[in-house]
Amino acid sequence: MITDYHRLSGLQKVAILFSILGESLAITLIENLSKTDKRKIRAMMREMENTSFSVKKRVTEEFYFSFVSEEFQKEEDDTAGKPFEFLDSLTEEQLVALISPEEPRVIAIVLAQVSLERRTLILNRMKPEEKGRTLIELGNLSDIPLEAVVNVATELKEKSSFLPRTLDFSRGGGKDIADILSTMGQDEEDKFLSAISLENPELAKEVKKYHLTFENIFEFFPDNLIRDIMNSVDLDDIATALKGMSEEDVNRVINNLPKKKQAMYEPKEGAMSKREIERARKKIVEQARIMEKDGAFSLQDLTGSGEMID
Repeated sequence: MITDYHRLSGLQKVAILFSILGESLAITLIENLSKTDKRKIRAMMREMENTSFSVKKRVTEEFYFSFVSEEFQKEEDDTAGKPFEFLDSLTEEQLVALISPEEPRVIAIVLAQVSLERRTLILNRMKPEEKGRTLIELGNLSDIPLEAVVNVATELKEKSSFLPRTLDFSRGGGKDIADILSTMGQDEEDKFLSAISLENPELAKEVKKYHLTFENIFEFFPDNLIRDIMNSVDLDDIATALKGMSEEDVNRVINNLPKKKQAMYEPKEGAMSKREIERARKKIVEQARIMEKDGAFSLQDLTGSGEMID
């Protein structure tokens, strides 16, 4: 009894198909067979007589999928080129995301266009009842007008343009959290970072690789970067941001300002709201972030959290 489908050769599969369909019908479906090919198939049919039902079923399914796909492809070539060609550029994940919300008939049409490996992947991700309905629809695709098939391709192609590209698809992590923290006020930022540190110290460490703070500028940045950052910020915002800073840090900033700005600099006297000071510091941090995006520096390199290479 032949029970292992995966060990079958192409000739053996064709012989099994011939025995199921009958030679006269099979020959009409499989074109360009020579007399020698037919003789080989007939000889192999005798060897494959004792084949299990499950193997026969797999051979039939493989032939059916291939046949349906080829028939659709022929019709597409005769009309609007290859309307489903865009599927080739999608990853498996994108393809599943694209068709999962669709009706079983639409999913069946797509299954007929892709490789056996991709069909299996999609079917394996479906619930049993959905899989059953899709397979039933797959058996009735010949009833669908060509125009309807082309319409399905057009609609899916349009929807696929809204799928995130692989490189743009974010799965969260330290950088995303750092970006969120940068939009918060100082108290809220400290609170959330503290909570992350308690709950997941490793994640907090990852966040700090990307989370640029006002304090980072004085702790890690060389004078030339401080000079470039401050030169791009309004002098009044600098004075406000330096309110409450140590004399050493204030002098460092002033000494790195152009002579004209140094002469115009006036420290902020009297009480100021915490919100005002935070707003001014955020402007300086935002300017530093812009410079980082432009490639002026890498925060990970400055803080020593980047990858070290010997």
